[in-house]
Amino acid sequence: MSSAGPTIEYRDIRCSHSKNLPDLLTELHLSLLISTYQTGHLVVVAAHQGRLMLTFHGFDRAMGAAVKPGCIAVCTRNDVWFARSVPDIVAKLNPPGRFDACFLARTAHHTGDIQAHECAWIHNEFWVVNTLFSCLSALHPYYSFAPRWMPPFVTALVPEDRCHLNGLALVNGEPRYVTALGETDSAAGWRAGKARGGCLLEVPSGRKVVGGLSLPHSPRVNQGRVYLLNSGQGRLDVVDPVDGQLTPVTAVPGVGRGLALHRGHAFVGLSKARPSLEGVPVVSHRERLKCGVAIIDLRTGDPIALLEFQTGVEEIFDIQVLPEVRFPFIAGPWVEQDTGMPMWTVPPTA
Repeated sequence: MSSAGPTIEYRDIRCSHSKNLPDLLTELHLSLLISTYQTGHLVVVAAHQGRLMLTFHGFDRAMGAAVKPGCIAVCTRNDVWFARSVPDIVAKLNPPGRFDACFLARTAHHTGDIQAHECAWIHNEFWVVNTLFSCLSALHPYYSFAPRWMPPFVTALVPEDRCHLNGLALVNGEPRYVTALGETDSAAGWRAGKARGGCLLEVPSGRKVVGGLSLPHSPRVNQGRVYLLNSGQGRLDVVDPVDGQLTPVTAVPGVGRGLALHRGHAFVGLSKARPSLEGVPVVSHRERLKCGVAIIDLRTGDPIALLEFQTGVEEIFDIQVLPEVRFPFIAGPWVEQDTGMPMWTVPPTA
């Protein structure tokens, strides 16, 4: 935490939201985490006294995030950071009464730049979607990473981003489904067919559940069905994992990436389209694409709330729900950039 950290780029970040969003977060007893590699932040979205509040916390090129009781993990440019819960500090934070949880960055595992995408705890290991090496890998105390699984069409463990493996879904704590942008086995081979070359694969069998997807991201399992973002089509879809039947749930007003399901709601990350996405269907109405979070009622497929970044942020990566946490205080690895002052913690005295 003594490092000066990455260079700060000041941005004019402005956002708007639907009127009902603070009440919805309050009703659901949660706050949201948004990772944005574009600005290098983990963003907290919380409701406080009827108002929506956002706080920004520095993590260099923040990508995939994962949450479990007592810990938040964030994949960054070269490291995976772990922010631990420190409940005894909450009552000392200012202003008094605002925060109900506290997470401080305490440890990191240095992987080097493996383009770590989504991530999760698998039993006693922490796994990342290792996009550069086209595999699922676990963190290892002696190595950059330990490969655990590769798609059957990838023939070598090399840093070539052969299929752009990106998303991971768990079932009963085990890895079960992944998304990839192509069934390809050459360096960046997925790029040529990105518009309709994506697939959902079963783990560990490698069976293709469904193909022909457009930039699929963020598979999640709910009640035996697999939800995913068919991002190039601008949709949230659901897949029957037995027969591969694909059913649209709803259109979303952006390039979808990052999905959290909680109590009958889908929280969908939205990004605007970068120039390299030309030829992908959603780009045909580029002027209507938004960056932010759309909340969908899964019972009806209707969008019910929206957070939109109007300036300063055009792409986000992941969305996580912090259940039963109303407003967390988070300090990243460069705490002075987050809070403007240093912070130390020590064990309680005997």
